[in-house]
Amino acid sequence: MTSPAPDARVRLDIHPTHASAVIATVTGPDTAEVVAVLEADAWHTVAEATLVLVRIDREEPHWAQKTADRLTADGVTVAITARLQDAIDEEWTWANYPMHWCTREEIREVSDQAQQIYDAIRHGRLRIHAHAHNGHTTVAVGTYTTGESIHLHGEDHLRVENYTYGSGQDAQNNALADFGRFHGDAVRPGPAHLTHTEREADQARQPLPAQPTTTTARQASVPVYAADPANAAAVLDRFVTDHPEWDKHHQWSAEATYALHESLTLRVELYHGHAPGPQDEMWTLAAYESPVGDRLWHTTATAGTPAGVISTLLDSLTDEHNWSGTYWAASPISPNRPAMPLAEYSWVEAVTETGVVWMSPDGGCRLQREEHGTWKATGGRDPHRHSWAVRFSKRTPPEIIQQVAFELAEGLGPELGAPRSPRLRHGYMAPAAGPPISNLHSPTPGRR
Repeated sequence: MTSPAPDARVRLDIHPTHASAVIATVTGPDTAEVVAVLEADAWHTVAEATLVLVRIDREEPHWAQKTADRLTADGVTVAITARLQDAIDEEWTWANYPMHWCTREEIREVSDQAQQIYDAIRHGRLRIHAHAHNGHTTVAVGTYTTGESIHLHGEDHLRVENYTYGSGQDAQNNALADFGRFHGDAVRPGPAHLTHTEREADQARQPLPAQPTTTTARQASVPVYAADPANAAAVLDRFVTDHPEWDKHHQWSAEATYALHESLTLRVELYHGHAPGPQDEMWTLAAYESPVGDRLWHTTATAGTPAGVISTLLDSLTDEHNWSGTYWAASPISPNRPAMPLAEYSWVEAVTETGVVWMSPDGGCRLQREEHGTWKATGGRDPHRHSWAVRFSKRTPPEIIQQVAFELAEGLGPELGAPRSPRLRHGYMAPAAGPPISNLHSPTPGRR
């Protein structure tokens, strides 16, 4: 006799802060039964009847679809949100993947084997005795609880077993001796430090915070320049999802993610290798003469930059109609024009040796013109020490700086909840065109 289908419903959606992870919300009389099934399928409980699927190969949408198929076959009702379905349907591959001969399915198979190694280490089924860096990547030696000893090569989705030994103490001794002979003075005891991807995965498995009420969110709102740092991966993922003319790919070493406009002349680079600090440059936005031409201008932002500021920068790249009528790549930036909106919000203007400086009323944010016609915005909770910075090269379109100035002047950054959408203003005309320039930088091809 066939068992009745569980009376439960599952909703699958993109994780609110982790770009590739997937959230499952279970409801119905048989919730506990379905939660148990999901946990057995590598989903992790983060709240009551809420689970997360997080992997180190960014393939969560693919495996979420596998889970949905199994639940549906068992008679469970599964709803997949539109944005998750888009991620499931998206075709992409790792840029500069070292095993370039692999098909897409073979790449997934390699990544899944790496995931199993990662899970074995995380759950204590594989003990790492020592590690080393061989000049290219991390290598390690360890022993499974079943007794088999192995050598590992690589990190994250590229980690593989490259030497296997038998079970028992003699096999473990041989594995350790060979590892010391292969890597010499580079050998260090215990496991290596977590990679950036592994730290992100740990964060995604943390309990989800309670959703704030409207009143709480309003009380937690602060000026955008004093808000919490953006969840960089989630902001970029939301931008690409909302703008289909942009496409993204991952650098194979997982140190950077790129978003590229379909014209191949606008690029966003998000660097997330080696856990950049709050004042380390994490974002680069750039424009090029042509798909293979010189770089015309660029803007950088540090890891501590709030979501409202980053979202404004990204959205300004889609507002090309506002500045495409002028030769924006060659336009000299007026010393005062980008800062004009700030006077309406009681910002204080001063003149220094390098140019004009605008400061917020509480002293927590500055927009200043530096030497050689570049601009820099800085801010943070401490008026005496900035925790983020955005730098605009000399040829950055002045309209983009104006958009950021408006966001700094009137934007609010809630410390809890979703970031607000930036306001876009078009009230200031572009300055007259100037002579063109050339820089020796070329765009990197995007994921197609």
